[in-house]
Amino acid sequence: MSLLLCAPYARAQDTSGKEFWVTFGQNYVAPISICNFQIRIVSSNATTSGTIYFTHLDESVPFNMGADEVYTYDLTNDQKLAVYNTEMGITDYSIRITSNDNPVTVYALCVTYSVGEGTNVFPVDALGTDYYQISYSPYYPLDDAYAVVATQNNTQLYHNGEPIEKTLNVGEVYYRTLNSDMTGARITASHPVAFFAVNQYTSIPEPFMGSATSGLMQQLAPIKTWGKNFFVPVSHITSDRVRIVASQNGTNITQAGGTVMSGNLTNLQAGDFVELKISDATGCYIESNNRVGVCSYLTSEFVLISSPAQCWIPALDQAVSHTRITPFIPSIPTYLSAHHALVCTPTATRDNTTVSVGGLPPTSPFGGSWIDNGDPTGMSFYTMPLESATASYFFSNPKGLIILCYGGGINSSYYYLAGSAMRDLNAAFTANYIPYNALFDHLFCEEEITFVANIQGIHSDAGSLKWYINNVLQTDLTDQLTWSKTFAIGNHVIKMEVKFEDESTETYEGTLKIESCGEDPAFYANDIHHQDLPNTTFCDKKVNFRAEIDEEDLHPDAGHLKWFINGIEEPLAQDQLEWSRDFEDGTYPIKMEVRFANGETTIISSTMKVKIFWMEIRNVRY
Repeated sequence: MSLLLCAPYARAQDTSGKEFWVTFGQNYVAPISICNFQIRIVSSNATTSGTIYFTHLDESVPFNMGADEVYTYDLTNDQKLAVYNTEMGITDYSIRITSNDNPVTVYALCVTYSVGEGTNVFPVDALGTDYYQISYSPYYPLDDAYAVVATQNNTQLYHNGEPIEKTLNVGEVYYRTLNSDMTGARITASHPVAFFAVNQYTSIPEPFMGSATSGLMQQLAPIKTWGKNFFVPVSHITSDRVRIVASQNGTNITQAGGTVMSGNLTNLQAGDFVELKISDATGCYIESNNRVGVCSYLTSEFVLISSPAQCWIPALDQAVSHTRITPFIPSIPTYLSAHHALVCTPTATRDNTTVSVGGLPPTSPFGGSWIDNGDPTGMSFYTMPLESATASYFFSNPKGLIILCYGGGINSSYYYLAGSAMRDLNAAFTANYIPYNALFDHLFCEEEITFVANIQGIHSDAGSLKWYINNVLQTDLTDQLTWSKTFAIGNHVIKMEVKFEDESTETYEGTLKIESCGEDPAFYANDIHHQDLPNTTFCDKKVNFRAEIDEEDLHPDAGHLKWFINGIEEPLAQDQLEWSRDFEDGTYPIKMEVRFANGETTIISSTMKVKIFWMEIRNVRY
């Protein structure tokens, strides 16, 4: 079986955004004064500005960024104290990062000379209300911990169904500690919250003499984004651990490439987990009958190059076609000496992967080599060194990729999810394999389109699944998980309405943009294609022009076809597919502007040269 990543062809809900919340938990026992707390922001391909706001201090730090830039902000001592949770309870120790213009990607880092931890930060529109803690056994005398940041006022928070002692308002943080492993604890909220696993101090695997120890820091994704199929690559340490947490009773897991170290693979109940050691250098494949949460860990086994670090692993359904990332390179001296990206993509299309560093022209990944996992995944990964502390890395593959990043050194490591989608997988539909929330940014032709619904927990009643096209109920499609239809040119709103087992109803909506996919429009001058005109010189002053466009594709309104010579419109040629005029010697910029039936406009430009040759005849007397 070959698993294809489901990647949107343009921006959908992913790890970039315009609003983020983050907080920090206690890391080891080091004095806060020697810790480097850092926020890293990666811009898109456009300029942006924004603020880093410290809730406890009521203090903002503005930032301005050019395209493809990385902005690094090191917190002051006062700011560190205003975001650092050490005792169980409620504080306002949070940071809000906002971008005013374009989406950005955000990361957070806490590191000392020998201990490091870092995480990606999910945007607000990717957050949820239902989480499980995924962590590890704490190293005595410190605790396992998690931190929850409220994004709305009047947020009710529950731990394993029991309410916490007070309602949280926007920017407030609930920090919970326990001197044992809290993996499998369920945390729910009445409004979306940001959830961080922030183990204070651990050794992975269980403590042994001489092992490296560290805290953990990883923002975890809500259950609605969990999936059933995963590929976990391996670091160069090749001794990584994986934890898999069940979201439902009766969960059965199959895996290839790992060795079970604790727990069971069958009949897991909600909150149960199994731990694997990745025993195959080509990675580990995980499949489940129910949705599960997966984290991968760097271990303590090789003190010269690593310490414990935790990374959220997204399902294969969360692949993206492109993403911008940055490595963690601290602003203080540390043992961290190597930084890498793990690029995961289908083997069949791995060679389509490109990377652009700091906005430079894209190239193939460099500094490493592809490792193929083979069956059953059909996946590959590339370990690429990240050597620039100031440049963004823009990875692209039209068939989908997921990027993880890690760094290592003596007694020190970090590991985090760098780029993926964050789609709501409670219920979704695809059109020709494109997710519903990415439809509008994808080109669909005038052809039959197949829709597939993927729904968890649909109600058993008839009429629990309804489809609408342009707000008109399609009665013949009721309860159909799969259907096909051909659409006319234009935009079409597709809506899926689902009734779940708990009687709740939700809708999922996307917009199809149908265009004609025939040959691209072109124009000819004296039967010379516009692309060849710059290399052609006409010797006749009269030039005949002809547009090659399917008339059915043109907009019905007047002015759908315009011609320009030297930047000046030819009024007599408007809406004329064929026309002619005389020219004098010279070079003439030619432009054809076409407006299509869907309202979009295309401009085709070229340059034409005219040189009239005259034969001079003299009267000669013989």
